Amino acid sequence: MHNQNVLVTGGGGFLGRAVVRKLLEEGARVTSFSRQYYPELCHSRVAQIQGDLADKKAVIQAVSGVDTVFHVAAKAGIWGKRDDFFRANVTGTQHVIQACLDNGVKRLVHTSSPSVVFHGGDMEGVDESVPYPERYHAVYPETKAMAEQMVKKAGAGGLDTIILRPHLIWGPGDTHLVPQLIKRAKTLKKIGSGKNRVDTIYVENAATAHILACKALARNPDLSGNIYFISQDQPVNLWQMVDNILACAGVPPVKGAVSARSAVAAGAVFECFFSLLKIEKEPPMTSFAARELSTSHWFDISRAKKDLGYRPEISIEEGLALLAASFGSKRRE
Repeated sequence: MHNQNVLVTGGGGFLGRAVVRKLLEEGARVTSFSRQYYPELCHSRVAQIQGDLADKKAVIQAVSGVDTVFHVAAKAGIWGKRDDFFRANVTGTQHVIQACLDNGVKRLVHTSSPSVVFHGGDMEGVDESVPYPERYHAVYPETKAMAEQMVKKAGAGGLDTIILRPHLIWGPGDTHLVPQLIKRAKTLKKIGSGKNRVDTIYVENAATAHILACKALARNPDLSGNIYFISQDQPVNLWQMVDNILACAGVPPVKGAVSARSAVAAGAVFECFFSLLKIEKEPPMTSFAARELSTSHWFDISRAKKDLGYRPEISIEEGLALLAASFGSKRRE
């Protein structure tokens, strides 16, 4: 990827920054397209374009002169206005695809999510052949599934594409999972049996998978349109992992438990209440979150190993040590 012109949407975000770092190591010329300006990217020799994915003209201009696009940006979360999710995840992806086609971009690597196939129950060792569910329990996975299908279609129609589904990304600098766990640690309770296993992925491993995907697509355009689960390839007990992450920040483990049925019911009540009162703040629980926290969801990544040459370079134990060290640095400051 040396001397390639690469655009990363959401280059200032958690995963986006890791992808940018990997691209710089590869010798690529990197531009980030985000709604905000990030001083740390400026210090890293990264050009920045501020804009909104929903602004078609802005996206087309950002993609001009680019060889490869990594579409990492998205609106994530378990709560919010449907229009906001649709605007960012669906309309934004439409604009990225069209901009790539209009500008003759060679490759598009799209960041999706395993939640696009989550049906509300256990998913153990499933591969990419698992179908989309008939019904979604949240707007985020629904809109990400729509985006994923558009990218897959584009992969058969003039633009080489690959879709990656990283699961539960974590590590130093996390702006989503880790801060939310710490924020809710005092009130958080185990949901269900507490025996459910899940996949996770350390952020640097997720970024490496993106680079490998791009290189594999360059070598073999026949991979275009393919979807890949990526993870640590080491399913873990969800609640043990939560306690491990909290321990890195010096926070006590989760105490207490509630049945999955009670949590799902409580989540439905909260959703109804918050919707009726038009409260924008995220509810303490939603039915989607309750289902995710009480079920197993881990995936077969054989396809990513075979086609992309992906292997997690940083183990969970190494990642936790790095996460703990980052919190130690903050405390010393």
